[in-house]
Amino acid sequence: MLYFILKAGISGVLIALISEVAKRSPAAGALIASLPLVSILGMMWLWRDTHDPARMAAHAGATFWLVIPSLPMFLLIPALLRRGVPFWQTLAAGCVVTALLYLAMLGVGARFGLRL
Repeated sequence: MLYFILKAGISGVLIALISEVAKRSPAAGALIASLPLVSILGMMWLWRDTHDPARMAAHAGATFWLVIPSLPMFLLIPALLRRGVPFWQTLAAGCVVTALLYLAMLGVGARFGLRL
């Protein structure tokens, strides 16, 4: 249980750090957020827990393919905010579009032999 709390604490500090930096400099916060720090932490925790190269390779490969459908959200959100759409509606729209694109990626990927 202590290990889980440690993982959650480190991961939470990273998110809090990004939001604090972004208050001072949106670009600097975005730079930190765009780094694959969460993925790296996830891989570190997975490796420590399993030491399984095949599982790690599958995880890293799936992460690559699932980043792609998440990218349009980062174009949709600023576009909607600039048009005056309220933040919570904008965020919800970004999440819905991302979820739909994830489903599309799973369907299209399966047709090409991609297993996520």
